[in-house]
Amino acid sequence: MPLTEPPDDNLPREEQVVEVSAAGETGAVGDRDTATAPAETPEPEPEPSLPEPVRQRIVSLTATVLPGLPADEVPVPLRRVAKFAPNRRARLGAPAIAAQLAADPLFRQRVTARVLADAGDLGAAVLEGTAPAAADPVEVAALAYLARPPGWRELIDASGAAVRAEADTAVVAELVRQAEHRATRAEHDRAVARVEADKLRDELARVREELGQLREEARQLARTLRESQARERRASELLATERGRATRAAAEADAELRRARARLAEAEAAAGAARTSAKEARSVDDARLWLLLETIGQAAVGLRRELALDPVDKLPADFVADAFAASPAATATAGAAARAQDTDDPGRLDQLLALPRAHLVVDGYNVTKRGFGEMSLEQQRKRLITGLGGIAAQTGDEVTVVFDGAERMHGLPPTPRGVRVLFSRKGETADELIRRLVRAEPPGRPVVVVSSDREVADGVRRHGAYPLGADSLLRRLSRS
Repeated sequence: MPLTEPPDDNLPREEQVVEVSAAGETGAVGDRDTATAPAETPEPEPEPSLPEPVRQRIVSLTATVLPGLPADEVPVPLRRVAKFAPNRRARLGAPAIAAQLAADPLFRQRVTARVLADAGDLGAAVLEGTAPAAADPVEVAALAYLARPPGWRELIDASGAAVRAEADTAVVAELVRQAEHRATRAEHDRAVARVEADKLRDELARVREELGQLREEARQLARTLRESQARERRASELLATERGRATRAAAEADAELRRARARLAEAEAAAGAARTSAKEARSVDDARLWLLLETIGQAAVGLRRELALDPVDKLPADFVADAFAASPAATATAGAAARAQDTDDPGRLDQLLALPRAHLVVDGYNVTKRGFGEMSLEQQRKRLITGLGGIAAQTGDEVTVVFDGAERMHGLPPTPRGVRVLFSRKGETADELIRRLVRAEPPGRPVVVVSSDREVADGVRRHGAYPLGADSLLRRLSRS
């Protein structure tokens, strides 16, 4: 007599599997209770070693159906996992899901019923212990592990073998690709070697030609040497003759030397008189130069008076500050000469600020957000403007700081002496206002623009300004 009733043919195959398993366990318990002698319970077979792709697929299938299970059918350790987002459920709950699948057969059967229903024909084939030849071995092994039909361990082993075969195929393909790459490289090296050999052969032919020329030159030099030796013999003969003449010439030279010493004494006396005359002439030249400079100075004063050039109380940047809110951006003046080259040296800022009548233009928020972005905008503006006031006081240079904003912000500190604070008008950015300030300056005046914005740096460089990064100003402020 069978221990369990045959499954109802009207029920789905997955529910039949669950009922048969449950009935088998109940019948086994009843037999143990009614048997006169306790039977030995076979030890459960250990869980198979799953390939990593199969394990991940099992966890993914379980995580997909987990939220669809009734709350009372979900094990307590997995109830929190079931509430995770779909993309986090399989990734964060993988250890707990795998542990419950191995330790809780009833939970595994509930999951299997839903997974097999979603798998369709492939699930039915795996439940019968077969697998289509074209099916994914990883998918077949995952369904076999959950459903555990007869021979399910063999299906998992076959999947592991297929996965390893695919890995070996990938390794072989990589080795083939590397071998082809090395072959291509070797062919390239051989081509390069052939080219180098041709070059060396050409060089050898050239060296041989030069060697022939050198041999011809050597023969000519030998002929020249023989001629020189003949001339030397003739010169020795002439030397003896000339020695007699030299003796006579030496006597004449002594007499001439005495006469020259007498003329030298006369020349020294004349040179002393000439130095005295030159000193007097230099005094006259100094007086003429002083008179010329004095005349130029008086002419400059007269020219300033003639042109009615009064001392100015406004600088070019002041005119831009007055007009930027009402007039469109002016076009770049033609002939603006480049005044500087881009540099990343932080010490360059001190050198540029030491130039006479330098104008420092600062991209406000670009510096503050890079140096102390954790503060509020009001605190950033206050800290930057205060620091720039110290630089203006130390160097005496003109300083302009530009912020983005359609209207003047509240909470600004009192503007330090020598510092000009500007806000871009509505529809205009601080970058455009900075370029307008640079274009307003006359050619030749050193203008330093501090901004880490590449577009700002490129724009002002075309108009002759010195672009520097925000870090150079931040380090300069940290020393103040």
